[in-house]
Amino acid sequence: NNYELVQVFRDNGISGSLENRPALVELFNFLEVNKEVEGVLIFKLDRLARDLRIQEILTYKLDQLGKKLISVMEKDLASGDPMRKAFRQFMGIISELEKAFITMRLSGGRINKARKGGYAGGGIALGYKTKDKELFKDEKWTQVIEWIFQSRLELKLGLREIARKLNESEVPTARGGIWHAGTVRYILNNPIYKGQLVYKTETATREDLVLIKL
Repeated sequence: NNYELVQVFRDNGISGSLENRPALVELFNFLEVNKEVEGVLIFKLDRLARDLRIQEILTYKLDQLGKKLISVMEKDLASGDPMRKAFRQFMGIISELEKAFITMRLSGGRINKARKGGYAGGGIALGYKTKDKELFKDEKWTQVIEWIFQSRLELKLGLREIARKLNESEVPTARGGIWHAGTVRYILNNPIYKGQLVYKTETATREDLVLIKL
């Protein structure tokens, strides 16, 4: 089609549904600097974005910059023709429905796994680790977790005092940061330490995950 390709932008492994994608930011920065670029070539509209709202925002931004949107699979996609605009929106709705069905299937699978006591995803609490998509105790943190519960329940120390002692002992948090009262409170209130694995509305008891016996 006599197009001269001057730059390629890829969001490898990132869903088309995400609005804040690094390659998109780079693309628009590139277009603002390189005024001579006439358009953006995509393989298919849902590769730009699956979400209809995001599609229209990005198309509008390209139009503001005076750039044409060219799709390999959908011809004259960014035309001002009302029929073309309706078609673009229709294609966006189809992609959005497809995304909803995928999300529904994934969510259903995770809930079913959680119902059976499996690890369905989410944040990993201090004292645990994952392997092959399953949750296990991380023994190196056992003493720290036990000390936190003992300090609160037996010694009746305050949350700030517990955090202060952990910081003085140079015990790192799971992310290598410093301890705060809120971090300690989160651990004390997390049912995982009693072996209760919670995912959305599902709660399963796992004796192998018990770190604290109250």
